[in-house]
Amino acid sequence: MIGFLIFPDFQLLDAAGPISVFEIARRQIRNAPAVQVIAVAPGPVRSSSGTEMLARGLRPWNGITTLFVAGGEGVDAALRCKSTISFIQKMASRGVRIASVCSGAYLLAEAGILDGRLATTHWSLAPDFIKRYPKVKLEADQIFTRDDGVWTSAGVTAGIDLALAMIAEDHGDKISQATARQLVLYHRRSGGQSQFSSLLELKTPNGRFGGLLSWVRENLDAHLTAETLAEQTGLSTRHFVRTFIAETGSTPSKAVERLRVEVARERVQSSGEAIEHVARTTGFRDPERMRRAFIRAFGQPPQSLRRAARLS
Repeated sequence: MIGFLIFPDFQLLDAAGPISVFEIARRQIRNAPAVQVIAVAPGPVRSSSGTEMLARGLRPWNGITTLFVAGGEGVDAALRCKSTISFIQKMASRGVRIASVCSGAYLLAEAGILDGRLATTHWSLAPDFIKRYPKVKLEADQIFTRDDGVWTSAGVTAGIDLALAMIAEDHGDKISQATARQLVLYHRRSGGQSQFSSLLELKTPNGRFGGLLSWVRENLDAHLTAETLAEQTGLSTRHFVRTFIAETGSTPSKAVERLRVEVARERVQSSGEAIEHVARTTGFRDPERMRRAFIRAFGQPPQSLRRAARLS
């Protein structure tokens, strides 16, 4: 059984999106797991949109094999609910596969099951999340992450991407692809959250690192270490790294790679430049290093993105 844990003022699409994925997939799978919505208080649970979902209570759910935890405006109140946190911890201790959508990652982190693990959440929440849960290895630019049996996804619709990936793992790529086609979705969305937040969202509201990031984008072929960037800001390396992470939700090295990948993708898709030349002039130096970065960011190598651009 696949359980969906919700709470008052949850984000409707955090639950409804993945539920729809499993609904469509079940049409193609024999003995597919059932889906059940659960909450601390059984009955209608109001989402932040005003729409309600009917939930069952947190009675012993021995049949749950996967637990999705929604996010939403009500997550702060849910964090203070001992029953909610205890339920997540019990499910994890039983070896249940756990997944969160958007700010649902806060509930997983509060339960302690993200400590030392890779995780993600909505890009706009990254600075706050890092401050609250420093033991979590937050990857703020990922659509979704998987660390052993714990999965997390980014904002809202990313829960759909995560659910499709689970379908592929459980029932094969063919079923996942067919489900995506039925829902008129990309089977695997290319790019990280940077395609939505981009350079502007890496800049802090007060513009503290805005000038630095613009400089980085214009000097991608330079040797951009944390020490180099710290020198540009006039801060010590240690203070710079700590402040940069807190204010942008990304480590300096991840931010540099993100900007390099963004520029390299644009050039790969829109020009006839040799891949080796793009790699060299965007700071990757080695085409193989750029290929690995593209796969991390887009799920496919530069050559595949170029072919897709030419066919579009």
